[in-house]
Amino acid sequence: QVQLVESGGGSVQAGGSLRLSCTASGYTYSRYCMAWFRQAPGKERERVARINEGGITSYSDSVKGRFTISQNNAKNTLYLQMNSLEPEDTAMYYCAVEKSVGWVCRPEFSYWGQGTQVTVSS
Repeated sequence: QVQLVESGGGSVQAGGSLRLSCTASGYTYSRYCMAWFRQAPGKERERVARINEGGITSYSDSVKGRFTISQNNAKNTLYLQMNSLEPEDTAMYYCAVEKSVGWVCRPEFSYWGQGTQVTVSS
C-alpha cells in the first residue's frame, strides 16, 4: 500500500519559515522523482519544486530563492524548507512520487499524499 504522509504545516507570519516533510513508502517505482505541489482555494494546482532521480532540483518562479527541496539519503523522505514566506504562499501542500522514465519525470504516473496546510498571515 502506497503511503505519502506530509507534516510540518502550520500558521506563520509573513517573513517566517516552515519546513515540510513527506515520508513515502509502499511504491514500487525503482526510478522516480519527488515533488511538492500546492493548491490554494479557487486556484489551480501548482508544482513548486521537484527533485529528479539524479538529485537535480527545479523550482517555480514564485518560490525560487525562498524554498529549498531536498531528500534524505534513502530517498524516501522529502523536505521543503520554506523561508521568507508570503501570504501568497498560503495553500495546501502535497508531496508526490512520480515515475521516472529515461530521466524524465512522468507526473501522469504518480502517487500523492493527503496534504498539509500552510497559512501565512500578513
